[in-house]
Amino acid sequence: MTEHNIVIGSRGSRLAVIQSEMVRDFIREKKPGCQVEILTMKTTGDKILDRTLDKIGGKGLFVKELDAALLDGRSDLSVHSLKDMPAEIPEELPLIGFSMREDPRDVLVLPEGVTELDFSKPVGCSSQRRMLQFQKLYPQAVFAPIRGNVQTRLAKLDSGEFSATILAAAGLKRLGLENRITRYFSVEEMIPAAGQGVLALQGRAGEDYAFLYSFCSEASRITSLCERAFIRELDGGCSSPVAAHATIAEDGRLMLRGLYYEEATGKSVAGTEFIYLEKENWHQKDLADHIDDTGYGNYKKDVFEQNAGYLAENVGRNLARRLQAEATAQEER
Repeated sequence: MTEHNIVIGSRGSRLAVIQSEMVRDFIREKKPGCQVEILTMKTTGDKILDRTLDKIGGKGLFVKELDAALLDGRSDLSVHSLKDMPAEIPEELPLIGFSMREDPRDVLVLPEGVTELDFSKPVGCSSQRRMLQFQKLYPQAVFAPIRGNVQTRLAKLDSGEFSATILAAAGLKRLGLENRITRYFSVEEMIPAAGQGVLALQGRAGEDYAFLYSFCSEASRITSLCERAFIRELDGGCSSPVAAHATIAEDGRLMLRGLYYEEATGKSVAGTEFIYLEKENWHQKDLADHIDDTGYGNYKKDVFEQNAGYLAENVGRNLARRLQAEATAQEER
């Protein structure tokens, strides 16, 4: 990466390009005169559409080609939908920032011109997480797999193949297709995928990405770390019925809502965990204030951010372990 030339790696779908354009436009504004290009590529996950992700290797298939471009220098950073990223990230390709979160909810989309759900046809859905929660709302629903980008899924839906499909509100809004939304599911009705609505910026270790700082959201970073720690503890992949959604209230209360599915019993367990970040950071903030007085100005901010992230990940891990224990207890009854 040079001062005057930056290449952004992106999947080739219209949504992925729009999301990369958001980052490109920000960099151009922050660094006038810098040449910013978008390098698009089709990932393995985009090419194989006749099988569900759990049959072909999971979320890693959406990032493999982008990772290779970062490693060999063809690109300088990648823009991802965080929900599509694997739980484990290579140390040499760290996540360097998280965007402000768009609407995290899932939505119901009906064929164009249709106003009511027709249960004589299947709902097009390949996500175990969505199917599990949708069936609790509509027990009579049956499902058939649907893959492809948003436009591909909408085309299949409008052709009459399915009665409905379930998509992320964030993607439809970024595409300007909010008018296709029939119903929003609350996060209590359908807990979103970890990271849903957040853009993740991925770079190379050792590079300076300070110019992206003001694009990123500290609240998104903390909630994303919390959600990803939850699914990592449960080894949740793209097709795994594991869900996590965290929020931070004005009083510093970080709350995580999670869903765990026990395949052995076919039962799911949902729950919440919370912590008051400011209260828990009290002693660490005092330490940072003291060090700041000795001249290490940046250390205060670094210590607080690291501690908040560590606590957020603990919330995720703790809820995951508690739900696993509850599921085991149910099985033993």
